[in-house]
Amino acid sequence: MTDTRTPTTATVSVPVVRTPAPLRVLEKYALPLLTVLVFVFFSFFSLSAASFPTLNNITVILGSQAVVALVAIAALFPLVAGYFDFSLGANAAMTQVMTAGLMSAYSVPLPVAIVISLALGVLVGVVNGYFVTRLHMSPFVTTLGMSMLLAGLMAWFTGGRTFVSGIDPAIILFGSTRLLGVPLVFYITLAVGLVAWYFFSHTPFGRSLYAIGSNATAAKLVGLPVTKNVWWSFIVAGSIAGLAGVLQLARVGSATASDGGLILFPALAAVFLGATTIRPGFFNVWGTIIGAVFVSVSVSGLALSGASGWASNVFNGAALLAAVALSTYLGRSQRRG
Repeated sequence: MTDTRTPTTATVSVPVVRTPAPLRVLEKYALPLLTVLVFVFFSFFSLSAASFPTLNNITVILGSQAVVALVAIAALFPLVAGYFDFSLGANAAMTQVMTAGLMSAYSVPLPVAIVISLALGVLVGVVNGYFVTRLHMSPFVTTLGMSMLLAGLMAWFTGGRTFVSGIDPAIILFGSTRLLGVPLVFYITLAVGLVAWYFFSHTPFGRSLYAIGSNATAAKLVGLPVTKNVWWSFIVAGSIAGLAGVLQLARVGSATASDGGLILFPALAAVFLGATTIRPGFFNVWGTIIGAVFVSVSVSGLALSGASGWASNVFNGAALLAAVALSTYLGRSQRRG
């Protein structure tokens, strides 16, 4: 089938014209600065000033965005190699529902329920990777189809129910635990981000994904195991998405069937926003986490300002479009130098 791999912003080439150093610095840190400005704006905006700059709201922002940031980090692995995975949100939703459902409906112990759910998350990555790398199916169609399949299976599994009882209180206690006033799940996201940063920056495997995303043919010619590494990128992404689903259950204490879109699209917006900062023109871990915080701060500010429910969807969609446009522009700028 026709290879429809997504052109990555990581593609670079020979510099031709250099951007002035002050502009490069501004470009590198524009998103963190914008995040601070948005936070300050909503802190003094009359409609949100009373509730936005509170410790409780900051804790909610960090806690709620931890799961989205995890899915965004998961999305980085295939994206750096030049492939989309649209099933990550559904994968996270599946592990959330499976962990809750196994405990609630079948009285499965918590550790066993988590292991089974995480194994299913990994299996989704294995299947996606097999279809894309071995059968050469379009990653867009493959992962979108997988997302719909998982959503349908979860609707069948739940039978329309929301699992709220029979869930081990230990996982809910874990989700509500705070360390230094910050939810524990946020530290877990930072830890995963640190491991992902080390992987991409300091391991041959991580750097090989950037090389594959830049030019898969050239990477193959120099001896990189392109097929194997791309397949593993889907497996790692599925594993992290599975972990995100378990943490989501810990945070909310219940689970119901969904297509995962509420997690996926903010995560994609964070990933592409992240490609505009820290390492402009490249998908990168810390930029992704900053992008996730920016999206969360903005959506929280809009909500506390009294914006209607549709405003968050409009913002996420607009942020995603703007981020894709900016990252594409920066990718081209990197190629021009």
